[in-house]
Amino acid sequence: MSQPRFVLASSSETRLRLLRAAGLEVTCQAARIDEAAIRAGLEAEDASPQDIADLLAEMKAWKIAEKDPEAIVLGCDQVLEFNGKTWGKPETRAEALAQLCMLRGQKHLLLSALVLYHEGKPIWRHVGRARLTMHEFSDAWLTSYVDRNWGSIRHSAGGYLLEEEGVRLFSAVEGDYFTILGLPLLPLLGYLRTRGFIET
Repeated sequence: MSQPRFVLASSSETRLRLLRAAGLEVTCQAARIDEAAIRAGLEAEDASPQDIADLLAEMKAWKIAEKDPEAIVLGCDQVLEFNGKTWGKPETRAEALAQLCMLRGQKHLLLSALVLYHEGKPIWRHVGRARLTMHEFSDAWLTSYVDRNWGSIRHSAGGYLLEEEGVRLFSAVEGDYFTILGLPLLPLLGYLRTRGFIET
């Protein structure tokens, strides 16, 4: 059985690597949307963090599917929820430091949304949730951590990557590892099997 063309509406190397490691023939194409403006507008309307992640994932999938409706297009988005507020990627080192200082010694939630488009319309969506607890750490270590890792952590919600040195920030993790990486892979593969898009 031949797989349909599968497009990841993202430039995320982590997501692309996970999909290919699972045996999917996938290409990637970054969706050009103004995430910051969309998030700000949704927050102004008191949208929930889950709805924000879901809508951003859908807009990315729609943007690519509009040009390539025959492909199966996967849109993804991840947001961090803390004290009822939604956080995205830090724009500066100072913002990353401030975010991580607020999360120190606290629990927060990561929400990873997936939306699939096919034939010009959404056919499946999922939002994975993981709860993470940070331990206490010194300001000096935190500053050195951000300086060492800024090139990669600036692309992640909250300003850390659990799969890298960021794991040292945490004392506990509750939830699916793939969700933390921004791609709830098992529900996605389950849906693709059910629809006959991949062999089982």
